[in-house]
Amino acid sequence: MLNDKGGQILFGVTPEGKVIGQQVADKTIEDISAELAKIAPQAFPEVERVPIGEKTEVIVITVKKGTLTPYQYNGTPYRRVGSSNLKMDFHEYNRMLFERIHDERRWENQPAKDWTIEDLNIDELRNTFAEAVRVGRLTEPESRKPEDLLLGLGLLDNDGIMFRAATVLFGKTERLNSKLPQCLLRLARFRGTNRSEFLDNRQYIGNTFVLLSHAERFLHETLPIPSRFKSDQFKRIDEPLYPPLATREAIANALCHRDYSLGGSSIGLAIYEDCLEVTSAGGLHFGITPDDLFDRHESKPWNPLIARTFYLRGIIEEWGRGTQKMAEIALKAGLPRPEIEDLNDCVTVRFRHGQIARNRKRGYDQIKRQKAI
Repeated sequence: MLNDKGGQILFGVTPEGKVIGQQVADKTIEDISAELAKIAPQAFPEVERVPIGEKTEVIVITVKKGTLTPYQYNGTPYRRVGSSNLKMDFHEYNRMLFERIHDERRWENQPAKDWTIEDLNIDELRNTFAEAVRVGRLTEPESRKPEDLLLGLGLLDNDGIMFRAATVLFGKTERLNSKLPQCLLRLARFRGTNRSEFLDNRQYIGNTFVLLSHAERFLHETLPIPSRFKSDQFKRIDEPLYPPLATREAIANALCHRDYSLGGSSIGLAIYEDCLEVTSAGGLHFGITPDDLFDRHESKPWNPLIARTFYLRGIIEEWGRGTQKMAEIALKAGLPRPEIEDLNDCVTVRFRHGQIARNRKRGYDQIKRQKAI
């Protein structure tokens, strides 16, 4: 339960739910404490004695989701599945352990060895700060020196050591090309609904803002823009095949949350006859599933420094609302809700236009009702 979502253990209640109670002595509590002491890292569940008669009680142990997962009992990690305890496999244990240490030691917050401020695009850095001030997420800095701006963004420590996040966000293309080839964007347009034939194929290396610009330009150049007229309006109404705000959100999320530690990795943008896909390296983390992303959830970015810079610049939100916002925009445009697929080593966001939502207004009204709740 510590390794999952928590729960309760009841002593004195049958598997069918009948409360029968039991006699509880000091030795009973001592035995329970001895068993709890076999859990590592140490955990402190709440143990409560509930009287149900003159001589009987029910012991209730309340377990919250652990903050130091994965936990072991007697040297073995377990996970709860329904009413069963299953031994956790090696890969799941390592994943949870990696996520635990991720808060303190991440790829993005390690020193950027052999990098200097001269290797950064200072104009992009200043543009980021100017945008953050314009949208009201930062105040006007006292100094426009690059060192001070990086310090204000949390990308430089007090000893002047620059973090890797700064290189991904603002690195010059020629430097990234030789030092961080994973800062790669792959763009493709295919004939039909599979990858058998290319109509267009491009690749770019650059910092996050350069790649975001390339991706948006590719969509603008490649996607058809259907037009229509209203009977009471003379002006033509242009409606992109996929809402630009929704696709921008998907691309920005891929740039912020991907795994930059994988040297041969990238993000991909692929256009097919029936859909558009944005794929990023690395899976979902912290127990979040694709379905969770469309419900209310906490924002747990894999790269907090990179995500915070995108937030300050006004590109994304920091409240776990990005995927919900993406779905709202798609439904409002008459498209189905985007699909999110997690294959452990990559995450794909898929927009479809071939299967139009049955009732555009009903779908959007449903999203509004969910927001109100």
